[in-house]
Amino acid sequence: MSPSAPRLVATDLDGTIVRSDGSISARTVAALARVERAGARLVFVTGRPPRLMGDIVSAFGHRGLAICSNGALIYDLHSGSVVDERPIRPSELAEAARRLREVAPGIGLAVEYADELAGDDRYQAGAWDADVTVQRLDDAELLGRPAPKLIGRHPTLSADELLALAAPALDGLVTAYHSNGERLVEASCLGVNKAAALAELSWRQGITPAEVAAFGDMPNDLPMLDWAGTSYAVANAHPAVLAAVDRVIPANDEDGVAGIVELLFPGRS
Repeated sequence: MSPSAPRLVATDLDGTIVRSDGSISARTVAALARVERAGARLVFVTGRPPRLMGDIVSAFGHRGLAICSNGALIYDLHSGSVVDERPIRPSELAEAARRLREVAPGIGLAVEYADELAGDDRYQAGAWDADVTVQRLDDAELLGRPAPKLIGRHPTLSADELLALAAPALDGLVTAYHSNGERLVEASCLGVNKAAALAELSWRQGITPAEVAAFGDMPNDLPMLDWAGTSYAVANAHPAVLAAVDRVIPANDEDGVAGIVELLFPGRS
């Protein structure tokens, strides 16, 4: 490992190393393999639940840990199991649902688990829901057990518009954010985000923020990018992310992350 190389590389998936067509390039796979060969840690940090990690496992293999559901779940890629969880409690779910419906009339709500998705009768399934049948439940069942993530999708409001309404309404109750442009707002347990999960994992390994390089593209990546010693945004990132990072690199479709990793960890792929 180069003396200037980070001890841990943390990268978001969708829009960052996953291309617009859903593929992961051979160059990216080869570049990220250099990280662990050099003795550093590689951590995938994503808003995806574990049920959507199959293509990542296929590309990179069954090794290491992934921070899933925006920090609410720690997923062991080797065993295919959740090893830690920070869920929203039922009382907080119910109150967050009430507030979201109040500030964004017409919103449909869903609760996402590691391997399941349940929603009310207004929730509109999106592209990420294509692999699973959405269970339609009444509020008593939908909001009656702890869950890693609460999701709201609106028929017309954009993700930015939804977050502008949701963030003040949910302040102090849960952590609100958005990770894509699909008219979606998301919420995790208060204080749970990518940065908090990554900080705990790094601390256990004796790694400081200064020794971490992080890559991302959407507002839910901002806490992680702010925490890491060196932060990178792909050129296709949300404007708020582009304005916040240390460096802007080529877009996901141009293998921007791979290019930086190749510089940080020189050698044969």
